[in-house]
Amino acid sequence: MFLVTGANGQLGNELRLRLGERARYVDRDELDITDAEAVQAFVKGQSFDTIINCAAYTAVDKAESDADLAEKINVQGPENLAKTGIPLIHISTDYVFDGTACVPYTEDVRPNPNSVYGRTKLAGEQAVAKYASAAVIIRTAWLYSCFGNNFVKTMRRLGAERESLNVVFDQTGTPTYAGDLAAAIVAVLEKMPQQGCEVYHFSNEGVCSWYDFALEIMKLSGLKCRVSPIESKDYPTPAKRPSYSVLNKGKIKERFGIANRHWSEALAECIEKMKAEK
Repeated sequence: MFLVTGANGQLGNELRLRLGERARYVDRDELDITDAEAVQAFVKGQSFDTIINCAAYTAVDKAESDADLAEKINVQGPENLAKTGIPLIHISTDYVFDGTACVPYTEDVRPNPNSVYGRTKLAGEQAVAKYASAAVIIRTAWLYSCFGNNFVKTMRRLGAERESLNVVFDQTGTPTYAGDLAAAIVAVLEKMPQQGCEVYHFSNEGVCSWYDFALEIMKLSGLKCRVSPIESKDYPTPAKRPSYSVLNKGKIKERFGIANRHWSEALAECIEKMKAEK
């Protein structure tokens, strides 16, 4: 039996579809991972094979003024889960990097986050590495799905409401369908190590800017909204984003035999599901 925390979010819901009754699903109303005593009491007497931590503070801009809560959820939470002694899969982010690279980031590149969000996620990784009996840390990027709030849903809503939109073109990465990340996590579970801690990168394949991503969303959604490229300096935000955060996925594909697909193919599938739901 697996334990999935943060189970009501994008990734948690995608894991429900793939793990079914093989896991127990909890969110903060049932288990507050920032409460060390509550975590220990929850797992006591249980026989969880692995914990999959999908819980995170992901409001990147809000974190700049809410650092204490971001730290509680992104650092103390993973630390508490790691201290249970149960093998842990922990989800992290491309925002641990500063974005100054020009080739995809491998796992051995030294992180250098630009934001409170990135710094707390990196500190969470370090807590997992320090305290977990066995752990796999998976960094991912630009996550979206049919569940929750995300860039795809926002673009589809705004595209239906407006004639034109401006989207930054000087931030480059790879969109990741949460369904594909969930499938990768299931593959990791099948070969979950029982000691040590390893970091892996996973996103869909390919490279694009947020502008390119938005264009494809409009096209696949059949929306006529005109999307224009702008520079990040023309759309200032409280948190600084990495200008380049493409991840190298070679390590996870080789270790766990994961087949990956291009981001545009995954996006097309997700949007078709969104259309079907409506």
